[in-house]
Amino acid sequence: MPNDVRLQKMLSDCGVTSRRKAEELIAAGKVQVNGRTAQIGDKVDPVHDHVTVNGVLVEPVREKIYLMLHKPRGFITTMRDEMDRKCVAELVSDIPERVYPVGRLDRDSEGLLLMTNDGAFANAMTHPSRHVPKVYRVTVRPGITEDQLTQMSVGMVIDGKKTAPAGVKVLEQAPGRVVLEIVLHEGRNRQIRNMCEQLGLEVARLKRIAIGSVRLGMLQPGQYRELTKEEVRNLMAASAKADRRNRSEQAQAAAAKRSAAKREGGNRRADHSANGRPGKGKGSAGRPFNRKGR
Repeated sequence: MPNDVRLQKMLSDCGVTSRRKAEELIAAGKVQVNGRTAQIGDKVDPVHDHVTVNGVLVEPVREKIYLMLHKPRGFITTMRDEMDRKCVAELVSDIPERVYPVGRLDRDSEGLLLMTNDGAFANAMTHPSRHVPKVYRVTVRPGITEDQLTQMSVGMVIDGKKTAPAGVKVLEQAPGRVVLEIVLHEGRNRQIRNMCEQLGLEVARLKRIAIGSVRLGMLQPGQYRELTKEEVRNLMAASAKADRRNRSEQAQAAAAKRSAAKREGGNRRADHSANGRPGKGKGSAGRPFNRKGR
């Protein structure tokens, strides 16, 4: 049908959760469409189909909401936790519309967490090709060397894959601890903690202080505020810029690969000719004809 959309997109657009989390709900059998348990890949008509999640009817978003939450340490970045741990849903329970986290901060981390019910905005902030820079204030123990700073800056191999270059600078230094500012351009899970662990550093505190041009400022732990229209526009613009940069880099890499393949093909042809390919004025072994005595 012309109006059909992917089920995970519909759930995201209706403010249920992000597309990635929606896929997890579908795979777990918690989503039904017209009384039938949904499958990954299903499409729905948002107007006419009856969609439920855990038995609750999914309804269209009435008003798009964009929040900045100062997530305290000890809270899980989810709207529901089966182990009954504290989750960020408790901190926005007075919001009339259902909102969900954009990205994540682990339980022991704190700071700026975006929340929304706008699926397009959430997708723009979390899509692998559109990483908006994220800034963290990180306290590590016992200290840090120039070599360790360089490794974090140029990229490290974690779980078989090299991290993207990061911005790293020292903000404060005292006996037994160092405060760093780290800027990430990708969204790998627990990336800073994994990098520090690999370098033998203990993370004493990790706080996200900015996403793009949007900064946490003086917002207190457990409190939230609405993003301004300008902040939303700036975040979307930063996402679009990152997407263009990623596409340009991919195009350059593809062009370089084609150029290398073309050179390699030319080298193989040249080698073949030099090693005996018959040519004008030469015999089958590549030697000039000896016309004497013929």
